[in-house]
Amino acid sequence: MEFLNAMAILANYVIVPGLAYGSQLALGALGVTLVYGVLRFSNFAHGETMSMGAMFAILFLWLFKSMGVSIAPLPTVLLALVPAIICAAVYILITDRVVYRFYRIQKAVPTILVVVSTGIMFVTNGLIRFVIGPDDRSIGDGARFVMKAREFKNWTGLDVGIAIKTSQVITVITAVVLVVALFWFLEKTKTGKSMRAYADNENLALLSGIDPEKVVRITWLLVAVLATVAGTLYGLDKSYKPFTFLQLLLPIFASAIIGGIGSPLGAIVGGFIVAFSEILITFAFKGFFTRLVPDDFAPEGLVQLLSTDYKFAVSFAILVIVLIIMPTGIFKGRTL
Repeated sequence: MEFLNAMAILANYVIVPGLAYGSQLALGALGVTLVYGVLRFSNFAHGETMSMGAMFAILFLWLFKSMGVSIAPLPTVLLALVPAIICAAVYILITDRVVYRFYRIQKAVPTILVVVSTGIMFVTNGLIRFVIGPDDRSIGDGARFVMKAREFKNWTGLDVGIAIKTSQVITVITAVVLVVALFWFLEKTKTGKSMRAYADNENLALLSGIDPEKVVRITWLLVAVLATVAGTLYGLDKSYKPFTFLQLLLPIFASAIIGGIGSPLGAIVGGFIVAFSEILITFAFKGFFTRLVPDDFAPEGLVQLLSTDYKFAVSFAILVIVLIIMPTGIFKGRTL
């Protein structure tokens, strides 16, 4: 029985949150991977693109609430995703038309585009703070839990309950649907095959009659979908605060690089590696080990490798180790 209680602790504080957080990082890393694979530069503005998409979702959420629209027991913000994606796509396409296209025509080296994306990152962050402010925003409504800890304890007879939030279930299901749809699009559709051909060999793709501007537009549209959904799900699962997404850029890039930047499958695997690494290294295992060992051997301390304040340092450490040992990542990179 104590073993089952220990497993319940692990599921409640590591496995379930890790699956949700890993799904969010995977969607974010997929956006970074698409830009790198097709447009050949590291988009440092991606975190703020996620924030922008989530901001639009919140604005439409407020609009729907003022109209009395609700989809309870599901969060109403899900209803705001479609118009939010459209607004985010318009913003991204305007940014590409006004800024990135100039450097693309000039055949600018990737380093210049990285600097340009950094500038767009700060501009976007300023626009977001101007529109919605710097404060935390709670965007969850409807049923908060799919399973409550007390219900789990009554059902199983265990001393430790497992609580599963609605936002966690929605995050995992949405991520699975989006990933399957993205892979189907890239593998089965003519446009997706054009994107892969362009990413693999730009000159040969141009000789084959592929329209590069169409490929660029489709890429940014896919990025808008992934970024808006990832940003909104992250805000729904935790809370929305503009500055958080700037910090989230590090684990997202770590996820993309660990898996092999340019590889969609690698982005997914990397997202879960980073998520579970952050949670496991900052988790206090005292309650877990107390259930497994005799009282005389029960730990007195928290049995925690790092404080949760250093969560993002874990991503940085993993990123450095991977770049030293396996610079091309698990899936070798550039294999869109």
